[in-house]
Amino acid sequence: MVVYVLSDALGETAEAVARAGASQFDDGETEFFRVAYANDRAAVLRALTDAKRRNGVLVFTLVDPELRSFVRSEAGRLDLATVDVLGPVLDAFSRVTPKPPRLMPGLSHRLDAEYFRRVDAIEFAVKYDDGRNPSGLGNADVVLVGVSRCSKTPVSMYLARRGYKVANVPLVPELDPPPELERIDKDRIVGFTVRADKLRQIREERLRTLDVEVGSGYADPSRIAEEIRFANRVFMRLGCAVIDVTYKAVEETAREVLEVLGEEES
Repeated sequence: MVVYVLSDALGETAEAVARAGASQFDDGETEFFRVAYANDRAAVLRALTDAKRRNGVLVFTLVDPELRSFVRSEAGRLDLATVDVLGPVLDAFSRVTPKPPRLMPGLSHRLDAEYFRRVDAIEFAVKYDDGRNPSGLGNADVVLVGVSRCSKTPVSMYLARRGYKVANVPLVPELDPPPELERIDKDRIVGFTVRADKLRQIREERLRTLDVEVGSGYADPSRIAEEIRFANRVFMRLGCAVIDVTYKAVEETAREVLEVLGEEES
């Protein structure tokens, strides 16, 4: 079987539909020919003629109603089997919404670009989580800093899924913050602080899940107090905004981070 895929954009949608259909009829022997960016009658007619010459099927996605009508007319004249992937969808939507279609080829790929932007942001958040690769901090939209277990990573991933490149850096009294942090605009740094009693509770629960003795220094009140004092000194030195995350859900904290950046949640 031969299938011609005709589109006024890349043709990926039409080809995906065609391949899904063909998979029900053969074992992968179907030949596919994609004709992309067919925006005039001459290009459309060439594809129709070639498909007929090879006794094929034409699967097409065209947003221009005149071109779709032309395909149907010429296909009827040539006795060529065709599948209009997009036309029935546009017609159905037009019956239930007063908004006219924009009739702009390739809009779905603009949405794809947004999808890949978010994927890149998630990969960025993973790469620069927990202070890893500090040399890349300058590429972040925002850098979250704070002591361990104050929700830096969950907030980073939440914002990444909305397309923001987020890095986070843990603050530990025994270690100086990476020097790269000092070179970043303070408006792109957000400090997270948390009440000592709440942080102790969180850390104790974390130790239990790891089957570690709760009496560990990680959850020791004096140790926690020292870490928080150290973090506050770093915040003051950086001159960054600070958010108290003690009683906030991840979503609420993320909203406040965006407010610091002067952004609205997407």
